[in-house]
Amino acid sequence: MEYRRLGKSGLQVSVLSFGSWISFDTQIADKMADELMGVAYDNGINFFDNAEIYALGESEKMMGRVLSKKKWDRTSYTVSSKAFFGWRGEKNKPNQTGNNRKHLMEACNEALQRLQVDYLDLFFCHRPDKNTPMEETVWTMNQLIQQGKILYWGSSEWSGVEIMEAHRVAEHYRLIGPTMEQPQYNLFERNKVENEFLEIYKTVGLGTTIWSPLASGLLTGKYNDGIPKNSRLGLKDTGWLKDRLYVDDKIKKVKKLTDLADKLGITTAALSIAWCIKNPNVSTAILGATKKQQLLDNLKAIDAMAKLTPEVMEKIEKIMLTKPKLPEY
Repeated sequence: MEYRRLGKSGLQVSVLSFGSWISFDTQIADKMADELMGVAYDNGINFFDNAEIYALGESEKMMGRVLSKKKWDRTSYTVSSKAFFGWRGEKNKPNQTGNNRKHLMEACNEALQRLQVDYLDLFFCHRPDKNTPMEETVWTMNQLIQQGKILYWGSSEWSGVEIMEAHRVAEHYRLIGPTMEQPQYNLFERNKVENEFLEIYKTVGLGTTIWSPLASGLLTGKYNDGIPKNSRLGLKDTGWLKDRLYVDDKIKKVKKLTDLADKLGITTAALSIAWCIKNPNVSTAILGATKKQQLLDNLKAIDAMAKLTPEVMEKIEKIMLTKPKLPEY
């Protein structure tokens, strides 16, 4: 396993990590979660990602049960939560969502209880909040760090402007600014990581814990000939994902990518994940496997990186045609 510093911080995270979005409590139960987290940990993964909204809190409870049972040395792994959406779904009332002080404080305490840990290594504002002053959010995260409840804070799906505004506020009040951002990043979704954040990496520094490196499974090639039963795009609650991802143009590109992967002697999934972590600005790519063999196959992305020569990378670009247009200086 390779480990990378999270932005300019001293924290080292495994370049591949393990997440629970959609899978925990929806696709898998405790026994499989225990097995998968064990396989991940035994293969060097030290970052486990979660959020209050995942399965309306049940995902964190499941991960907490596994962590409690495993009894791993707490200093050997990092765990995260994200707050914004609340966990009560349609029953959310005012102040049970957003990045205001009340919700962030309460969401953090609830995540600690569900995950059965004394502190969160990483705590994210899951979305930007237009209704809460940035000063309030930054002060709250700084207070949580001072209280020892979180170690690092960051954002998820924020714009570059919003991230820099948080840094401006932090610098003005001499507070601790955000360390990391969790954006979507894969061969179909590239603009933020490869374009919008470029100057932020250079100036204040930015760690990235990217999600959906396989575009919800599309980049594994398993949807090349239709939607398999019990797959992520086949779930009744993920129709929005299906509508966004399962389109002819994307399937045609994945088929060509599969042909290239076959010639290289690797899976389409390993190629797609390796392509993500080939980017040095990616601190870690979150895996969302639901089966042991699937996770083991995804872990082969570490070795697959060596096969992504400049020539192969160029072939990938010609297949995908998704490289963002950078501004001319």
